Amino acid sequence: MASLLPFSLPKLHIIKATSSSPSLTATTAAAPATTISIPDTLNEKFGRKGIKFLESNNTHFVEMTVRNGSSMKLQIPNAHVTSYMPKVNWKDEDECYEEVLYTVPVSPSDSSKSKGGIGLVINDASDSSSKGSLLSNSEWTVKASDSDAIDALQVELSCTAGTLDITYVVTLYSQSLATAVKVTNTGRKAVTLTSAILSHLKSKNRNGTAIEGLRACSFCTHAPLSSPFELLSPSEAMEFEDPLWYTFEDPEKKPGSWTVQEGDITHLGNKMSRIYAAPPEERLKGFYNTPPSNYETIDQGRKLFFRVIRMGYEDIYVSSPGSLAKKYGNEFFICTGPASVLVPVVVDPGEGWRAAQVIEHDNL
Repeated sequence: MASLLPFSLPKLHIIKATSSSPSLTATTAAAPATTISIPDTLNEKFGRKGIKFLESNNTHFVEMTVRNGSSMKLQIPNAHVTSYMPKVNWKDEDECYEEVLYTVPVSPSDSSKSKGGIGLVINDASDSSSKGSLLSNSEWTVKASDSDAIDALQVELSCTAGTLDITYVVTLYSQSLATAVKVTNTGRKAVTLTSAILSHLKSKNRNGTAIEGLRACSFCTHAPLSSPFELLSPSEAMEFEDPLWYTFEDPEKKPGSWTVQEGDITHLGNKMSRIYAAPPEERLKGFYNTPPSNYETIDQGRKLFFRVIRMGYEDIYVSSPGSLAKKYGNEFFICTGPASVLVPVVVDPGEGWRAAQVIEHDNL
């Protein structure tokens, strides 16, 4: 797997792109005020071959397309990846790309905001009463972009949340999509947080959806982190549902009860909300078993397999909506990704923390 592209940062010139700021006004001493659209300004400063900034429904996006036609779409104000369409086969041009992400509008009347997709979650875990998102009131800005002969394209966003400076780097390759986060504490006190990069992946049908690669890994039933991008709330994710009879699998265990994954394949047609990780008490020992650094999702209906790679995070979150998928229509989806939930991350003053997720495939 290729590493993230190094940045050659431009001079400090941050362009704010928010749904509430439709235009940018530039003035000079010799000319009257001229209104310049934010996408035009972003394209001028950060546009590259394969990187294009645009506006839709008063919301600003960046689209990246590499040489083989694989593409992704990122909503700038909330750093939400709403589309990832890699080239997955050698069929006719119109049939060789498949949408990987499951994304729906927040409401039929407001298509500028979406749920699902790939969402960065950073929540306050300073004490038992503070579980809210640290990003809910943050305003993301475009900080930099880079490219490597359009075989690799990258955009860097940044925002501030209290004493935290947060950088989010999204990189598109011909056969993978990487999302990386860096958190720096500029304050005088340590900050405790929980975090995840959660991907909502679409699947052709419920019966043909599974994951592979978590054999012998410990897991427990656990709610997901609350997120503005969630398709199921934590309470919905934890609702009990009997497993499909033909899967011959046991019902989900009660929260707090640890189990070891026995089989090579985990059927995701059954409703579940799990964290695969070393139990917190095990991490106090000198040596303990960690979850694998990667695992594969299986969409048997479309014959697609995607490898999910975690870096910096200690946990793996896996959930299936079961029959609740019908609340959004006939398509099926799962939610998965690296996380640090069971043992929160502590970022000391002047220190930083990094983590990342890569979704890659060998379908070609």
